[in-house]
Amino acid sequence: MQTPPILLENVSVSYGPHKALENISGTFQAGSLTAVAGPNGAGKSSLLKLIAGLVRPRKGRITLAPEMRDKIGYLPQSSAIARDYPLSVMQTVCIGFWPELGDIAAISSSHKKRALKALEQVDLAQMKDRQIGMLSGGQFQKLLFARLYLQDPQILLLDEPFASLDGETTARLIGILLDWHKKGKTIICVLHDLLLIKKYFPDSFLLAGKCLGTGHTHVLFEKNLLSFDLDMAEIIAPKEEKKG
Repeated sequence: MQTPPILLENVSVSYGPHKALENISGTFQAGSLTAVAGPNGAGKSSLLKLIAGLVRPRKGRITLAPEMRDKIGYLPQSSAIARDYPLSVMQTVCIGFWPELGDIAAISSSHKKRALKALEQVDLAQMKDRQIGMLSGGQFQKLLFARLYLQDPQILLLDEPFASLDGETTARLIGILLDWHKKGKTIICVLHDLLLIKKYFPDSFLLAGKCLGTGHTHVLFEKNLLSFDLDMAEIIAPKEEKKG
């Protein structure tokens, strides 16, 4: 049996005394499109950082397929990205070439053409010379999608990529995400919006410090682990609720 690109075995992550994740197990199959859902503080961002290699497990093991280890693209929450650097839209999107060029190689005219094409896909080509500090929240998020596209990763990790965006921008970025999925990329996306999860994400991974459920999204809805009647900010494991 082929090893999945991402395998978690009883993984725990802590920040000092705070336990972010406890005994998490599961797999993410090649070409899957998975939503990670759960309340604030459930460990969703920590799960993405773990897969991206930004944090190490306190115990347990995470295994990445060898051919995938250098092909991971990570998009943190936009609020965590500084926008006060004096960079233009074109300069920022070209950072996506770093895995290909490293720190030394110069951006060629061919790279600039590819970068412009990526900006055209997110309707930002006309803003290529604008400073990123002048962009709206939606425009900046589209820029981050374009930069991620240029990285050409096989595993994409996105943390709340549609937060605070208007419907039109969300629809455009969802379209890009679905196109990546059609190309066989493995996508893991942290979301709070249950409507988006049910409509677009075949698989889900439900967290509340530990894994409450994983598998086909419609099955998790049938089991009421995901439900429009639940407040995602208050979902906790029943056994944990009774303690203390």
